[in-house]
Amino acid sequence: MRSPTDQLSYYRSIIIRPHIITEKANKLMEGTPRKYTFEVRRNATKPEIRKAIENIYRVRVTKVNTMIVKGKRRRLGRYSEGRTANWKKAIVTVAPDEEIPIFEAT
Repeated sequence: MRSPTDQLSYYRSIIIRPHIITEKANKLMEGTPRKYTFEVRRNATKPEIRKAIENIYRVRVTKVNTMIVKGKRRRLGRYSEGRTANWKKAIVTVAPDEEIPIFEAT
């Protein structure tokens, strides 16, 4: 069994970027069932994401949706072409009476 500090650092390792700020993500945050968007590890599962959000932010998570966002094509010099890495996005719905305060300030 892990100690509480080890467990919290494990949960923090699941979430790569705490929040994604886009127009669509902001509209989801303003809705009645509040939805927050995170970048998470590619191999993170929905139950792991749920536990991580509940333990880090102290909210009740009602639903987790995940998707793989494909990397974009980028130019590397004049002729060669590369790609950015694929990444995983999680849209987390919290209970109607709760919110994550970090997101409300932005």
